[in-house]
Amino acid sequence: MTPRFLILCGALVLALGVATGAFGAHGLRRLVAPDLLETWRTAAHYQVIHGIGLLLIAALWSRLAPAPAAWAGGLMLAGLLVFSISLYALVLSGIRSLGAVTPIGGLLLILSWLALALAAWRGAVS
Repeated sequence: MTPRFLILCGALVLALGVATGAFGAHGLRRLVAPDLLETWRTAAHYQVIHGIGLLLIAALWSRLAPAPAAWAGGLMLAGLLVFSISLYALVLSGIRSLGAVTPIGGLLLILSWLALALAAWRGAVS
């Protein structure tokens, strides 16, 4: 994990987050049940939040301990992919059992924020 890679991933995740949010708001409204539309919104919301999180890690990189900062970035990227993609797939396929994967992504996201806290604790943040 490098700051450049995190910025690249963060920017792409955010661009796709805006696109998926717009698709949900305009393209899916008449195609899926309201509860599934809300699930789509949750996926897009978490995607955008954690895209910003990736940019935050990159911006703070020089003040963080490198190893836990790298873990934070990797866990955040993996978590947002598992979380959001599992929910998008659930909505598009109608296979509700895909939701069983979503908590794994959520756990990875929680761990990413804890790794960021550790990176700050051990780093040069003043």
